[in-house]
Amino acid sequence: MKFELKGPLKENIYNLAREMGYYFLRENGEQNEFELARPARGYPRFHLFINIENDIIIFKLHLDQKRPSYQGVPAHAGEYESEIVRKEAERIKQILFNAKKNEK
Repeated sequence: MKFELKGPLKENIYNLAREMGYYFLRENGEQNEFELARPARGYPRFHLFINIENDIIIFKLHLDQKRPSYQGVPAHAGEYESEIVRKEAERIKQILFNAKKNEK
C-alpha cells in the first residue's frame, strides 16, 4: 500500500519511526530511502519503506507473513492491500497527522 504526506515535518524520521513503533532495518542515503519494520523481531511483521522527495514523504507498506524461504531470495508471503494493512496505514497517518498538528 502506498500513501503520501506533504512535508516537511518538524520531527526527524528517526523520532517519528519510534513514535510509530517501528525500528530501522537500513537506510539508503543515495536514494533517500529508509527501511523499517514492526515489530522488532519475528513474523508476521509490517514492512515500511519511506522515501523523501522534495517536500513529499512517500510510504510503501506491506505485511510480511513469513521470512523469505530461500537465502538471498527476496520473495515472501506479503500482503499489500488487505484490511490489516489498511488499518496500519491509517494508524500511521493518524500519528503523523497528530505530529504535524502539534508543530504549529
